[in-house]
Amino acid sequence: MALSMMKKMTMSGACLIVGVAKRTSIRSLASATQGLSAKKLRQLPTEGEVTKSVFMSQSTDIYTNLALEDWMYRNMDFSNHHVMMVWRNEPCVVIGRHQNPWLEANIPLLNDKEIAMARRNSGGGTVYHDRGNLNITFFTPRERYDRQYNLELIKRALFRGFGIKSVINERHDIIVRDKYKISGTAAKLGRLTGYHHCTLLVNANKADLSKALAKRETKATESTPSAVINLADLDNRMTVDSLQTALGYEYLRTPALTLEDGGQNLIAKQRGFQFVNPTDDWFPGLAELRQELQSWDWCYGRTPLFTVSRSFPVPAELLAPSRVYSSTQELSINMSVENGLISDVTLNIPPGLVESGFHGEASVITHLKGKRFTSEALNALQEAMLTRHISGDQRKLDEKEQFVAKCFDQVVNTILQADCVEDSFYLDTST
Repeated sequence: MALSMMKKMTMSGACLIVGVAKRTSIRSLASATQGLSAKKLRQLPTEGEVTKSVFMSQSTDIYTNLALEDWMYRNMDFSNHHVMMVWRNEPCVVIGRHQNPWLEANIPLLNDKEIAMARRNSGGGTVYHDRGNLNITFFTPRERYDRQYNLELIKRALFRGFGIKSVINERHDIIVRDKYKISGTAAKLGRLTGYHHCTLLVNANKADLSKALAKRETKATESTPSAVINLADLDNRMTVDSLQTALGYEYLRTPALTLEDGGQNLIAKQRGFQFVNPTDDWFPGLAELRQELQSWDWCYGRTPLFTVSRSFPVPAELLAPSRVYSSTQELSINMSVENGLISDVTLNIPPGLVESGFHGEASVITHLKGKRFTSEALNALQEAMLTRHISGDQRKLDEKEQFVAKCFDQVVNTILQADCVEDSFYLDTST
Protein backbone atom coordinates (compact mmCIF):
# COMPACT_ATOMS: atom_id res chain seq x y z
CA MET A 1 0.00 0.00 0.00
CA ALA A 2 2.79 2.41 0.88
CA LEU A 3 4.51 2.00 -2.51
CA SER A 4 1.31 2.42 -4.46
CA MET A 5 0.46 5.49 -2.43
CA MET A 6 3.87 7.04 -3.06
CA LYS A 7 3.45 6.36 -6.79
CA LYS A 8 0.01 7.97 -6.81
CA MET A 9 1.34 11.07 -5.08
CA THR A 10 4.20 11.38 -7.54
CA MET A 11 1.90 11.07 -10.52
CA SER A 12 -0.51 13.67 -9.17
CA GLY A 13 1.92 16.52 -9.72
CA ALA A 14 0.69 18.26 -6.58
CA CYS A 15 3.08 20.38 -4.58
CA LEU A 16 3.04 18.08 -1.59
CA ILE A 17 5.76 16.20 0.24
CA VAL A 18 4.84 12.63 1.11
CA GLY A 19 6.97 10.54 3.40
CA VAL A 20 7.30 8.61 6.61
CA ALA A 21 6.89 10.73 9.70
CA LYS A 22 9.95 10.60 11.98
CA ARG A 23 9.50 9.52 15.56
CA THR A 24 10.69 12.90 16.72
CA SER A 25 8.07 14.71 14.64
CA ILE A 26 5.31 12.49 15.98
CA ARG A 27 6.40 13.15 19.53
CA SER A 28 6.64 16.85 18.86
CA LEU A 29 2.94 16.81 17.98
CA ALA A 30 2.12 15.42 21.42
CA SER A 31 1.82 18.00 24.15
CA ALA A 32 1.19 18.26 27.85
CA THR A 33 -2.54 18.70 27.38
CA GLN A 34 -3.10 17.43 30.89
CA GLY A 35 -1.74 20.73 32.16
CA LEU A 36 -4.54 22.70 30.54
CA SER A 37 -7.52 23.59 32.67
CA ALA A 38 -10.89 22.50 31.35
CA LYS A 39 -12.49 25.29 33.37
CA LYS A 40 -10.79 27.99 31.34
CA LEU A 41 -11.83 28.82 27.82
CA ARG A 42 -8.91 28.11 25.56
CA GLN A 43 -7.78 30.69 23.10
CA LEU A 44 -7.69 28.60 19.96
CA PRO A 45 -5.78 29.82 16.91
CA THR A 46 -7.59 31.29 13.94
CA GLU A 47 -8.42 29.13 10.96
CA GLY A 48 -5.47 30.44 9.01
CA GLU A 49 -3.08 29.36 11.77
CA VAL A 50 -4.27 25.72 11.76
CA THR A 51 -2.43 23.19 9.63
CA LYS A 52 -3.52 19.69 8.69
CA SER A 53 -1.95 16.25 8.29
CA VAL A 54 -3.15 12.95 6.88
CA PHE A 55 -1.78 10.08 8.97
CA MET A 56 -1.73 6.69 7.24
CA SER A 57 -1.41 3.78 9.65
CA GLN A 58 0.92 1.03 8.51
CA SER A 59 -0.89 -1.56 10.64
CA THR A 60 -3.87 -3.68 9.61
CA ASP A 61 -4.49 -5.04 13.12
CA ILE A 62 -7.74 -3.76 14.65
CA TYR A 63 -6.44 -3.66 18.22
CA THR A 64 -3.31 -1.76 17.18
CA ASN A 65 -5.27 0.79 15.18
CA LEU A 66 -7.78 1.34 17.97
CA ALA A 67 -4.86 1.75 20.37
CA LEU A 68 -3.25 4.29 18.04
CA GLU A 69 -6.50 6.21 17.86
CA ASP A 70 -6.76 6.21 21.65
CA TRP A 71 -3.10 7.19 22.09
CA MET A 72 -3.52 10.20 19.84
CA TYR A 73 -6.73 11.18 21.63
CA ARG A 74 -4.99 11.04 25.01
CA ASN A 75 -1.62 12.55 24.16
CA MET A 76 -1.76 14.95 21.25
CA ASP A 77 -2.66 18.62 21.15
CA PHE A 78 -4.81 19.42 18.12
CA SER A 79 -5.22 23.12 18.87
CA ASN A 80 -3.31 24.30 15.80
CA HIS A 81 -2.91 21.00 14.01
CA HIS A 82 -5.87 18.92 12.85
CA VAL A 83 -5.34 15.31 11.80
CA MET A 84 -7.24 12.88 9.63
CA MET A 85 -6.08 9.31 10.21
CA VAL A 86 -6.82 6.67 7.56
CA TRP A 87 -6.52 2.99 8.37
CA ARG A 88 -7.76 -0.45 7.38
CA ASN A 89 -7.94 -3.82 9.07
CA GLU A 90 -7.90 -7.52 8.48
CA PRO A 91 -11.40 -9.04 8.88
CA CYS A 92 -12.92 -8.12 12.23
CA VAL A 93 -16.14 -7.03 13.93
CA VAL A 94 -16.09 -3.81 15.98
CA ILE A 95 -18.82 -3.03 18.48
CA GLY A 96 -19.61 0.27 20.20
CA ARG A 97 -18.55 1.01 23.76
CA HIS A 98 -21.98 0.20 25.25
CA GLN A 99 -22.94 -2.76 23.10
CA ASN A 100 -23.39 -6.45 23.80
CA PRO A 101 -21.18 -8.59 21.53
CA TRP A 102 -23.38 -11.67 21.97
CA LEU A 103 -26.37 -9.76 20.64
CA GLU A 104 -24.57 -7.95 17.82
CA ALA A 105 -22.14 -10.48 16.37
CA ASN A 106 -22.11 -14.13 15.42
CA ILE A 107 -19.55 -15.03 18.06
CA PRO A 108 -19.31 -18.77 17.25
CA LEU A 109 -18.66 -17.93 13.58
CA LEU A 110 -16.02 -15.37 14.51
CA ASN A 111 -14.27 -17.93 16.70
CA ASP A 112 -14.41 -20.61 13.99
CA LYS A 113 -13.02 -18.28 11.32
CA GLU A 114 -10.58 -16.58 13.73
CA ILE A 115 -12.12 -13.18 12.99
CA ALA A 116 -11.25 -10.64 15.68
CA MET A 117 -13.98 -9.07 17.82
CA ALA A 118 -13.12 -5.66 19.25
CA ARG A 119 -14.87 -3.06 21.40
CA ARG A 120 -14.00 0.56 20.62
CA ASN A 121 -14.05 3.54 22.97
CA SER A 122 -16.70 5.46 21.06
CA GLY A 123 -20.42 4.74 20.99
CA GLY A 124 -22.44 3.85 17.92
CA GLY A 125 -23.30 0.57 16.29
CA THR A 126 -21.52 -2.57 15.20
CA VAL A 127 -19.51 -2.66 11.97
CA TYR A 128 -17.62 -5.24 9.97
CA HIS A 129 -14.13 -4.37 8.70
CA ASP A 130 -11.86 -6.01 6.18
CA ARG A 131 -9.22 -4.84 3.74
CA GLY A 132 -12.03 -3.54 1.51
CA ASN A 133 -13.02 -0.92 4.09
CA LEU A 134 -11.38 2.46 4.55
CA ASN A 135 -11.61 3.80 8.10
CA ILE A 136 -11.23 7.50 8.79
CA THR A 137 -10.76 9.35 12.07
CA PHE A 138 -10.93 13.16 12.34
CA PHE A 139 -9.11 14.67 15.34
CA THR A 140 -9.76 18.25 16.50
CA PRO A 141 -9.99 20.21 19.74
CA ARG A 142 -13.32 19.48 21.42
CA GLU A 143 -14.54 23.00 20.70
CA ARG A 144 -14.03 22.48 16.98
CA TYR A 145 -15.54 19.03 16.68
CA ASP A 146 -17.86 19.17 13.66
CA ARG A 147 -19.26 15.90 12.37
CA GLN A 148 -21.23 17.58 9.58
CA TYR A 149 -18.07 19.27 8.28
CA ASN A 150 -16.26 15.93 8.12
CA LEU A 151 -19.07 14.15 6.31
CA GLU A 152 -19.52 16.98 3.83
CA LEU A 153 -15.81 16.73 3.11
CA ILE A 154 -16.16 13.01 2.36
CA LYS A 155 -19.20 13.70 0.21
CA ARG A 156 -17.23 16.28 -1.82
CA ALA A 157 -14.29 13.90 -2.26
CA LEU A 158 -16.59 11.18 -3.63
CA PHE A 159 -18.04 13.58 -6.18
CA ARG A 160 -14.81 15.35 -7.11
CA GLY A 161 -12.79 12.15 -7.48
CA PHE A 162 -15.37 9.71 -8.83
CA GLY A 163 -18.53 11.61 -9.73
CA ILE A 164 -20.48 9.72 -7.04
CA LYS A 165 -23.42 11.67 -5.63
CA SER A 166 -24.36 11.02 -2.00
CA VAL A 167 -26.47 12.48 0.78
CA ILE A 168 -26.06 12.68 4.55
CA ASN A 169 -29.14 11.52 6.44
CA GLU A 170 -30.40 12.51 9.89
CA ARG A 171 -28.36 9.70 11.48
CA HIS A 172 -25.20 11.05 9.83
CA ASP A 173 -24.92 8.02 7.57
CA ILE A 174 -23.76 8.60 4.01
CA ILE A 175 -26.33 7.27 1.53
CA VAL A 176 -26.11 6.70 -2.22
CA ARG A 177 -28.90 5.99 -4.72
CA ASP A 178 -31.45 7.10 -2.10
CA LYS A 179 -31.23 3.96 0.05
CA TYR A 180 -27.81 2.30 0.16
CA LYS A 181 -25.57 2.99 3.12
CA ILE A 182 -21.85 3.28 2.45
CA SER A 183 -20.75 4.78 5.76
CA GLY A 184 -21.73 4.76 9.43
CA THR A 185 -20.36 7.11 12.04
CA ALA A 186 -19.53 7.45 15.74
CA ALA A 187 -17.60 9.83 17.95
CA LYS A 188 -15.98 10.47 21.30
CA LEU A 189 -15.76 13.83 23.05
CA GLY A 190 -13.29 14.35 25.86
CA ARG A 191 -12.31 17.28 28.06
CA LEU A 192 -9.99 18.83 25.48
CA THR A 193 -10.12 16.62 22.40
CA GLY A 194 -12.83 15.15 20.23
CA TYR A 195 -12.73 12.67 17.42
CA HIS A 196 -15.22 11.48 14.87
CA HIS A 197 -14.66 8.28 12.94
CA CYS A 198 -16.45 6.44 10.19
CA THR A 199 -15.90 3.62 7.75
CA LEU A 200 -16.43 3.57 3.99
CA LEU A 201 -17.38 0.40 2.12
CA VAL A 202 -15.18 0.19 -0.96
CA ASN A 203 -15.05 -3.49 -1.93
CA ALA A 204 -15.76 -5.24 1.35
CA ASN A 205 -16.87 -8.88 1.38
CA LYS A 206 -20.62 -8.38 1.83
CA ALA A 207 -21.28 -12.10 2.31
CA ASP A 208 -18.88 -12.25 5.27
CA LEU A 209 -20.31 -8.96 6.55
CA SER A 210 -23.81 -10.43 6.62
CA LYS A 211 -22.72 -13.67 8.31
CA ALA A 212 -20.54 -11.95 10.92
CA LEU A 213 -23.20 -9.54 12.17
CA ALA A 214 -26.30 -10.67 14.02
CA LYS A 215 -29.29 -8.46 14.75
CA ARG A 216 -31.10 -9.18 18.01
CA GLU A 217 -34.21 -7.65 19.59
CA THR A 218 -32.95 -6.03 22.81
CA LYS A 219 -33.15 -2.89 24.90
CA ALA A 220 -29.41 -2.28 24.66
CA THR A 221 -27.57 0.08 22.31
CA GLU A 222 -28.37 -1.74 19.10
CA SER A 223 -27.19 -1.42 15.55
CA THR A 224 -29.78 -0.44 12.98
CA PRO A 225 -29.48 -2.67 9.89
CA SER A 226 -29.40 -0.94 6.53
CA ALA A 227 -29.08 -1.97 2.91
CA VAL A 228 -25.42 -1.52 1.98
CA ILE A 229 -23.46 -1.23 -1.23
CA ASN A 230 -19.78 -1.11 -2.10
CA LEU A 231 -18.47 2.06 -3.71
CA ALA A 232 -16.65 -0.11 -6.25
CA ASP A 233 -20.09 -1.22 -7.47
CA LEU A 234 -20.79 2.41 -8.39
CA ASP A 235 -17.44 3.09 -10.04
CA ASN A 236 -15.11 0.26 -10.99
CA ARG A 237 -12.15 2.64 -10.82
CA MET A 238 -12.63 2.84 -7.08
CA THR A 239 -10.05 1.12 -4.85
CA VAL A 240 -9.20 1.70 -1.21
CA ASP A 241 -5.93 3.37 -2.27
CA SER A 242 -7.58 5.67 -4.80
CA LEU A 243 -10.26 6.68 -2.30
CA GLN A 244 -7.63 7.29 0.37
CA THR A 245 -5.79 9.61 -2.01
CA ALA A 246 -8.96 11.48 -2.99
CA LEU A 247 -10.01 11.95 0.63
CA GLY A 248 -6.55 13.02 1.69
CA TYR A 249 -6.34 15.74 -0.95
CA GLU A 250 -9.87 16.93 -0.22
CA TYR A 251 -8.98 17.21 3.47
CA LEU A 252 -5.78 19.14 2.78
CA ARG A 253 -7.34 21.53 0.28
CA THR A 254 -10.17 22.44 2.68
CA PRO A 255 -9.64 25.06 5.45
CA ALA A 256 -9.86 23.85 9.03
CA LEU A 257 -13.25 25.35 9.85
CA THR A 258 -15.07 26.21 6.64
CA LEU A 259 -16.01 24.12 3.62
CA GLU A 260 -14.27 26.26 1.05
CA ASP A 261 -11.86 25.08 -1.62
CA GLY A 262 -8.33 26.28 -0.97
CA GLY A 263 -6.97 24.37 -3.95
CA GLN A 264 -3.28 23.66 -4.54
CA ASN A 265 -2.19 26.77 -2.68
CA LEU A 266 -3.67 25.51 0.57
CA ILE A 267 -2.42 21.95 -0.02
CA ALA A 268 1.14 23.29 -0.31
CA LYS A 269 0.86 24.94 3.14
CA GLN A 270 -0.24 21.78 4.93
CA ARG A 271 1.89 19.13 6.61
CA GLY A 272 0.85 16.56 4.03
CA PHE A 273 0.58 12.77 4.08
CA GLN A 274 2.60 10.87 6.67
CA PHE A 275 3.00 7.12 7.05
CA VAL A 276 2.95 6.29 10.75
CA ASN A 277 4.18 3.10 12.36
CA PRO A 278 2.03 2.28 15.41
CA THR A 279 4.65 0.79 17.70
CA ASP A 280 5.92 1.57 21.19
CA ASP A 281 9.04 3.02 19.62
CA TRP A 282 6.99 5.71 17.91
CA PHE A 283 4.15 5.98 20.43
CA PRO A 284 5.40 5.10 23.94
CA GLY A 285 2.79 3.11 25.86
CA LEU A 286 0.91 1.98 22.76
CA ALA A 287 1.50 -1.72 23.44
CA GLU A 288 -0.15 -1.43 26.85
CA LEU A 289 -3.20 0.24 25.33
CA ARG A 290 -3.41 -2.47 22.69
CA GLN A 291 -3.20 -5.21 25.31
CA GLU A 292 -6.09 -3.66 27.23
CA LEU A 293 -8.23 -3.31 24.09
CA GLN A 294 -7.59 -6.96 23.18
CA SER A 295 -8.38 -8.32 26.65
CA TRP A 296 -11.47 -10.39 27.37
CA ASP A 297 -12.37 -8.03 30.21
CA TRP A 298 -12.63 -5.11 27.78
CA CYS A 299 -14.15 -6.86 24.76
CA TYR A 300 -16.68 -8.95 26.68
CA GLY A 301 -16.46 -8.01 30.35
CA ARG A 302 -17.75 -4.46 29.73
CA THR A 303 -21.08 -5.78 28.48
CA PRO A 304 -24.14 -4.34 30.30
CA LEU A 305 -26.37 -6.67 32.31
CA PHE A 306 -28.66 -8.84 30.19
CA THR A 307 -30.86 -11.88 30.72
CA VAL A 308 -31.51 -14.83 28.46
CA SER A 309 -34.54 -17.11 28.58
CA ARG A 310 -35.00 -20.25 26.45
CA SER A 311 -37.30 -23.25 26.53
CA PHE A 312 -36.63 -26.60 24.88
CA PRO A 313 -39.12 -29.44 24.28
CA VAL A 314 -37.84 -32.64 25.83
CA PRO A 315 -37.69 -35.55 23.33
CA ALA A 316 -40.26 -38.23 24.10
CA GLU A 317 -37.59 -40.92 24.37
CA LEU A 318 -36.06 -39.10 27.38
CA LEU A 319 -39.31 -39.02 29.38
CA ALA A 320 -40.45 -41.66 31.81
CA PRO A 321 -41.89 -44.42 29.56
CA SER A 322 -44.69 -45.41 31.94
CA ARG A 323 -46.33 -41.99 32.01
CA VAL A 324 -48.53 -40.07 29.59
CA TYR A 325 -48.22 -36.29 29.86
CA SER A 326 -51.06 -33.93 28.99
CA SER A 327 -48.77 -31.05 27.96
CA THR A 328 -45.43 -30.61 26.25
CA GLN A 329 -42.58 -31.24 28.63
CA GLU A 330 -40.15 -28.31 28.31
CA LEU A 331 -36.82 -27.59 29.93
CA SER A 332 -36.57 -23.85 30.73
CA ILE A 333 -33.28 -22.02 31.25
CA ASN A 334 -33.01 -18.46 32.54
CA MET A 335 -29.63 -16.75 32.87
CA SER A 336 -28.52 -13.32 34.00
CA VAL A 337 -25.16 -12.21 32.66
CA GLU A 338 -23.32 -9.24 34.14
CA ASN A 339 -19.91 -8.03 32.96
CA GLY A 340 -19.73 -11.12 30.78
CA LEU A 341 -20.11 -13.47 33.78
CA ILE A 342 -23.13 -15.62 34.65
CA SER A 343 -24.55 -14.05 37.79
CA ASP A 344 -27.75 -16.06 38.16
CA VAL A 345 -29.23 -19.27 36.72
CA THR A 346 -32.72 -20.73 36.97
CA LEU A 347 -33.26 -24.22 35.62
CA ASN A 348 -36.84 -25.51 35.48
CA ILE A 349 -36.92 -29.26 34.96
CA PRO A 350 -40.24 -30.69 33.69
CA PRO A 351 -41.80 -33.58 35.65
CA GLY A 352 -41.23 -35.99 32.80
CA LEU A 353 -37.46 -35.47 32.91
CA VAL A 354 -37.34 -35.68 36.71
CA GLU A 355 -39.35 -38.89 36.71
CA SER A 356 -37.00 -40.40 34.14
CA GLY A 357 -34.07 -39.87 36.48
CA PHE A 358 -32.50 -36.42 35.98
CA HIS A 359 -31.73 -34.69 39.30
CA GLY A 360 -28.67 -32.55 38.60
CA GLU A 361 -30.13 -29.06 38.66
CA ALA A 362 -28.59 -27.98 41.98
CA SER A 363 -25.00 -28.83 40.99
CA VAL A 364 -25.54 -27.32 37.55
CA ILE A 365 -26.61 -23.97 38.97
CA THR A 366 -23.83 -23.92 41.58
CA HIS A 367 -21.09 -24.60 39.06
CA LEU A 368 -22.29 -22.11 36.44
CA LYS A 369 -22.43 -18.99 38.61
CA GLY A 370 -19.42 -16.76 38.16
CA LYS A 371 -18.30 -18.45 34.93
CA ARG A 372 -17.76 -16.56 31.68
CA PHE A 373 -20.67 -16.68 29.26
CA THR A 374 -18.56 -18.78 26.89
CA SER A 375 -17.49 -22.39 26.48
CA GLU A 376 -16.03 -22.01 29.98
CA ALA A 377 -19.59 -22.24 31.30
CA LEU A 378 -20.33 -25.30 29.18
CA ASN A 379 -17.19 -27.05 30.41
CA ALA A 380 -18.17 -26.28 34.00
CA LEU A 381 -21.66 -27.63 33.38
CA GLN A 382 -20.41 -30.93 31.99
CA GLU A 383 -17.90 -31.28 34.79
CA ALA A 384 -20.63 -30.68 37.36
CA MET A 385 -22.79 -33.44 35.92
CA LEU A 386 -19.84 -35.81 35.56
CA THR A 387 -18.97 -35.47 39.26
CA ARG A 388 -22.21 -37.31 40.05
CA HIS A 389 -20.87 -40.41 38.27
CA ILE A 390 -19.00 -41.90 41.21
CA SER A 391 -19.03 -45.57 40.26
CA GLY A 392 -16.63 -47.09 37.76
CA ASP A 393 -13.85 -45.56 35.74
CA GLN A 394 -15.99 -44.50 32.80
CA ARG A 395 -17.11 -40.89 32.99
CA LYS A 396 -19.71 -40.20 30.35
CA LEU A 397 -22.87 -38.14 30.30
CA ASP A 398 -26.06 -40.14 29.86
CA GLU A 399 -28.65 -39.16 27.25
CA LYS A 400 -30.61 -36.89 29.61
CA GLU A 401 -27.47 -35.05 30.71
CA GLN A 402 -26.35 -34.70 27.10
CA PHE A 403 -29.71 -33.13 26.29
CA VAL A 404 -29.36 -30.59 29.13
CA ALA A 405 -25.80 -29.79 28.08
CA LYS A 406 -26.93 -29.28 24.48
CA CYS A 407 -29.66 -26.89 25.63
CA PHE A 408 -27.12 -24.80 27.57
CA ASP A 409 -24.85 -24.82 24.56
CA GLN A 410 -27.65 -23.34 22.45
CA VAL A 411 -28.32 -20.66 25.07
CA VAL A 412 -24.69 -19.57 25.07
CA ASN A 413 -24.00 -19.83 21.36
CA THR A 414 -27.31 -18.96 19.70
CA ILE A 415 -29.09 -16.23 21.63
CA LEU A 416 -32.48 -15.66 20.07
CA GLN A 417 -33.90 -13.09 22.44
CA ALA A 418 -32.61 -11.14 25.41
CA ASP A 419 -33.66 -8.32 27.70
CA CYS A 420 -30.75 -5.99 28.35
CA VAL A 421 -30.34 -3.34 31.00
CA GLU A 422 -27.70 -0.71 30.33
CA ASP A 423 -26.61 0.98 33.53
CA SER A 424 -23.71 3.16 32.42
CA PHE A 425 -23.44 6.60 30.88
CA TYR A 426 -20.66 7.81 28.67
CA LEU A 427 -20.10 11.30 27.31
CA ASP A 428 -20.20 10.75 23.60
CA THR A 429 -22.28 11.40 20.53
CA SER A 430 -23.15 8.40 18.45
CA THR A 431 -25.64 6.92 16.08
